[in-house]
Amino acid sequence: MQAQIVLLPGDGIGPEIVEQAVRVLRAVGEKFGHTFAFDAQLLGGASIDACGVPLTDEALAACNAADAVLMGAVGGPKWDGVEPARRPEKGLLALRKGMGVFANLRPCTIHRQLAGACPLRPDILSEPIDILMLRELTGDIYFGKRSRSADRAYATDEMAYSREEVSRLARIGFENAMKRRKRLCSVDKANVLECSRLWRETVQEMAKEYPEVDVTYMYVDNAAMQLILHPAQFDVMITGNLFGDILSDESAAIAGSLGMMPSASLGAGTRGLYEPIHGSAPDIAGKDLANPLGTILSAAMLLRHSLGLEAEAAAIENAVEKVLDAGYRTADIWSEGCTKIGCAQMGEQVAMQI
Repeated sequence: MQAQIVLLPGDGIGPEIVEQAVRVLRAVGEKFGHTFAFDAQLLGGASIDACGVPLTDEALAACNAADAVLMGAVGGPKWDGVEPARRPEKGLLALRKGMGVFANLRPCTIHRQLAGACPLRPDILSEPIDILMLRELTGDIYFGKRSRSADRAYATDEMAYSREEVSRLARIGFENAMKRRKRLCSVDKANVLECSRLWRETVQEMAKEYPEVDVTYMYVDNAAMQLILHPAQFDVMITGNLFGDILSDESAAIAGSLGMMPSASLGAGTRGLYEPIHGSAPDIAGKDLANPLGTILSAAMLLRHSLGLEAEAAAIENAVEKVLDAGYRTADIWSEGCTKIGCAQMGEQVAMQI
């Protein structure tokens, strides 16, 4: 197979972690006989510095012409003084919207080698935890109308959803549930919010098409609590943009380290945007301290969801497990008795296992 992959290294540790994911993808290509062509583009603060905007039309066009996009991280205090409309994060929002990706998939699994980093009690971890959380990306309060009074003493933010926005996200949730353990939990705040009532009604209607899937409905405050008390009850979770932003970070904390967590943002076709869920960590940028495993595992999701290469994706995931089995750790996941290594060496170890 030949595939075109756009790289958006971004800011802070972004270039370092993307470099290691590319190293691993090249190892996959060599082992399985694929050719991956990489095209680096600017995003976020790097794009502001070079082009004056967080995302150029040219970079977006390159992303939409590629088979998949692999991203690092954006933002940092260097750009805190930039006007809100031009902040690095605006580039990411424009990228998601411009690529038409609306479903953010975030798996939450507890790597057995890192169980000690999980903040939950051992008895809660006695059952395997394997959650796939789907967060809607293009609607909700992040894209609603907003206003501020002239005296700056009053502000409004509009939370809004259309039935179409909910149904297309729910469809991906149900399809993934069918491939997994056939359980789906829809998270909302339907006891308070009108758009959450629309959300629940839409999911209930779609559930009729998937009689094999056991569907439950949970208010977001209870879902946040249940993720701590009994996370093994969840298989696939679907929720809106705001709630998903919060709950997916909570699930990452359960897993023990943001550095381990991959994500995929998908639309109607196979093209997707893949990135680790952590930030740009400017305090450790350039020091070879970052954990590239979240980005490397995002590359595995890229192979699976955009290129249809299941064996190759599994090869990356198995390689990560072997490296962890061998006791190699970056600083964020290090514990007594393990071997502490840097970002580049971690990427090298995974590529060697491939």
